[in-house]
Amino acid sequence: MIQYEIRVNGRVQGVGYRYYVLQQAKLLNVTGWVRNTVDGGVLVVAQGSEPAVKTLVDYLWVGPPLSLVKGVHHSELQVLETYTDFEVRN
Repeated sequence: MIQYEIRVNGRVQGVGYRYYVLQQAKLLNVTGWVRNTVDGGVLVVAQGSEPAVKTLVDYLWVGPPLSLVKGVHHSELQVLETYTDFEVRN
């Protein structure tokens, strides 16, 4: 299992982006969470198999129809806590 912290910027707030991430994560059996950031971006913490998490990163570039993703930056983190589901946080 791997864990990524992923920061997404562009037009990603107010366009259903977090719920898009939730849907894609559940389809891929990825656990973790997603939330908006104060700088207008989105932060994702994703855990799962390496292929699933890397596929999620690819999907983050696409986003829902009203989004305009300008950047997706990820870093691998040490797994300190195991998540059992994927959730939208406020």
